[in-house]
Amino acid sequence: MTNTNKVVAITGASSGIGEATARRLAADGHRLLLGARRTDRLGALTEEITAAGGTAAYRRLDVTDAADVRAFVSDTQQRYGRVDVLVNNAGVMPLSPLEALRTDEWDRMLDVNVRGVLHGIAAALPVMRAQGGGHFVNIASVGAYEVSPTAAVYCATKFAVRAISEGLRQESGGDIRVSLVSPGVTESELADSISDPAAQEAMRTYRAVALPASAIADAIAYAVSQPAEVDVNEIVVRPAASAQ
Repeated sequence: MTNTNKVVAITGASSGIGEATARRLAADGHRLLLGARRTDRLGALTEEITAAGGTAAYRRLDVTDAADVRAFVSDTQQRYGRVDVLVNNAGVMPLSPLEALRTDEWDRMLDVNVRGVLHGIAAALPVMRAQGGGHFVNIASVGAYEVSPTAAVYCATKFAVRAISEGLRQESGGDIRVSLVSPGVTESELADSISDPAAQEAMRTYRAVALPASAIADAIAYAVSQPAEVDVNEIVVRPAASAQ
């Protein structure tokens, strides 16, 4: 294993940042297992990567199911012999004011954005410990640093991802690297899950200066490419024209 030949498992890989990351890391020479619920998209992406000379496979993944995440990590190890990097990317963002009381959406954000990351850590950490090292790349948001109207619960989940990542880094003893990548507004399907009309309208304005998902993939690739003694702790990537 070298810095340009790692085994990388990516959650939420069927679109947006996950898809862009898969394309970038495959082009960099890494071997990939891609996970998401939409296997049709994963299959098409895997075919494109392999046709271009990359190495990738895929399986259906629901990050809210701890057993499914364990199977995903186990599959990665069985296919490639190890798990060097886990990119915890899967996330949802159904924004709404707290007074709308959309408790089902709150539960969904907690399940995917927080428990999904914890499930990834629980599945991959023992594997990485046993092999003598590894790297978690957890995708947060600028919402991990600031709170805005309609985004209280979403931001809470991303604050949690930031706290979990920092705790894992401090506990790692240097063998396990942990990188938190926090995108500003980025082209993705996250906003498609917003059902609240006012939040939908606010997001249309906010996304006018959205970054391409490839910009976040580049940041992830940078963190992954560093030598073992270098741990890129946090990267925040915002559009130059964005105030947030």
